[in-house]
Amino acid sequence: MKAFRLNRLFNAKSGRCFDVAVDHGFFNERSFLQGIENLDRAVRTLAAAAPDAIQLTIGQAELLQKIPGRNKPSLVLRTDVANVYGRELPRALFSRMIGNAVEQALRLDATCVVVNLFRIPGQPEVTDQCVQNILTLKNDCDRFAMPLMIEPLVFQANELVGGYQVDGDLDKILPLVRQAVELGADIIKADPTDDVSVYHRVIEIAGRIPVLVRGGGKAADAEILSRTEKLMQQGAAGIVYGRNIIQHHDPAGMTRALMSIVHEGANATQAAGLIRPT
Repeated sequence: MKAFRLNRLFNAKSGRCFDVAVDHGFFNERSFLQGIENLDRAVRTLAAAAPDAIQLTIGQAELLQKIPGRNKPSLVLRTDVANVYGRELPRALFSRMIGNAVEQALRLDATCVVVNLFRIPGQPEVTDQCVQNILTLKNDCDRFAMPLMIEPLVFQANELVGGYQVDGDLDKILPLVRQAVELGADIIKADPTDDVSVYHRVIEIAGRIPVLVRGGGKAADAEILSRTEKLMQQGAAGIVYGRNIIQHHDPAGMTRALMSIVHEGANATQAAGLIRPT
């Protein structure tokens, strides 16, 4: 049953999940590699800080799974690769899924698979590809009891902002989150709203499906810690952060700080004390 794998993903005491995303090298963007040039070292550093999960790709999952012992983060396997993040977009955009994704996840002892659901202005074909990816995954996920995490991701118009920028407009996030639920998500990984105080509406629209909040762009420590505290108060089931950890001067300390908020109910000020000063 999927519940058995979800038990490995969500913390037994808090019922929440902290997943660190380090799958950025999948997307062929130079700026995404900052902090993970040496991914083996980055994964070992993160694993020692003990988040609930680390999100990796088929080519790099072994860096986590080869760590000896049972006390290591669970693997969340990224199943799709896309070319939609550049400052200058290519002539044709795509979102393609790896072959036999769930079988590969099983061989790698993954706890969950994750796939995108893009909403990009003027690019309905990419959304169509995402929906097809999800429909393919859903059947196999149910067959093999593999939890399916869907990542509804609303983009701002590239010609207006230049490069990968998420759109925190609640009115755009809500229908895409709901579509992800209707397509069969077991977990939602959603954007933060511009106004954090309304995030309970995202939780509400997802219904019984737990919502993990994406970290978004790189932000100052005080901002990301305060935002995380407010998101937990709004009812989020956890977080999936990447650049705000891997590009931090103290990735392990930032991981511990965020874990204290997610799992222990610490406030932002208390959590900040766990980060090594620069």
